[in-house]
Amino acid sequence: MNEHILQELYQTILSRRDIHQEGSYTSYLFQKGLDKILKKCGEECSEVIIAAKNNDHHETILEISDLLYHLVVLMVNQGITWEEIGAELGNRSAKTGNLKTFHIVDKNT
Repeated sequence: MNEHILQELYQTILSRRDIHQEGSYTSYLFQKGLDKILKKCGEECSEVIIAAKNNDHHETILEISDLLYHLVVLMVNQGITWEEIGAELGNRSAKTGNLKTFHIVDKNT
C-alpha cells in the first residue's frame, strides 16, 4: 500500500470539512454532525464483521476500506491527526507483557 494514501485521504476529508462541496458525501457527513459520523462508523464496523464471518475476502476488503474512510472522517471531525495515532501506536508497540487478565465467567450460573 502506498504509505501516503491515508494522509492523502485525511487531507481530502479535511478540505471537505472546511469547504462545503455540493454533492460531496464527506461534506454531507460533516453537515449532519458527530451522531451521523458515529452511526456510520458503527454500521461499517458491523459490515466488516459480517463480511469476515462469511469468509468473503473481497467483501471484507471493501468493508474495511469503508470503515477506514469513516474513521478518518471521525478523526478530522474530532481534530485527531495521524501523528497522534502514530505516537499512540508507537507507545503501544514499545510495551511488552501487557496481556490483560480476563475474568472467567461461569456460564452455568
